[in-house]
Amino acid sequence: DEINILSSVLEGERNKSEDLLLNILPPSIAERLKWGEMTIVDTFESATVLFTDMVGFTKIASRVSAEELIVMLNRMFSEFDKLAEKHGVEKIKTIGDAYMAVAGVPIQSEYHAEAVADMALDIMLAIQDLAEKENLPISIRAGIHTGYLTAGVIGEKKFAYDLWGDTVNTASRMESSGEPGRVQCSEATYNALKDLFDFEERGTIEVKGKGAMKTYFVLGRKNIS
Repeated sequence: DEINILSSVLEGERNKSEDLLLNILPPSIAERLKWGEMTIVDTFESATVLFTDMVGFTKIASRVSAEELIVMLNRMFSEFDKLAEKHGVEKIKTIGDAYMAVAGVPIQSEYHAEAVADMALDIMLAIQDLAEKENLPISIRAGIHTGYLTAGVIGEKKFAYDLWGDTVNTASRMESSGEPGRVQCSEATYNALKDLFDFEERGTIEVKGKGAMKTYFVLGRKNIS
């Protein structure tokens, strides 16, 4: 009986550990770590990265207490997490008031660009609702870019699944050079989506660290009847 009880306790603890791992890593990556891979580094020929950032965060932070701010950010990011799950997008991390996600990684998909575009547009709608409920001038900039990247898990303590490469940097620049309440994308993402989505051409802008880039605002799905 004691052996059965011990076995049951160990099984419960193992399940808890696995659940925790699945909360912080994509299932396929958690499985590989479980089977002994120490360092995971994969390359992807084409994936789409999303960055969002809150506009005027400092101003909002000055209007509410630290506790209220954290509760509000938690509500916002929880909504983003639901949208990521809905659209098959993988959340990577939050950094302060910024949110980073990717599609086409770690499971490759031909629909990665449209999944991210759909999620980004849904985020804009969700933010409008949140701003009304919180009675705060909450606004988000979103940026997306499509291209080659590396993804994986490195290190042995406090490990996390992360992305590297110029595609990540460019997606970040699409966000930081964008406009409040809008989803800005690169020409690469535009080319992947132009048959499915409507766009507003922004033209060529100077992007920090990238030089002159042609960018577009994603407006929504085309009405294809």
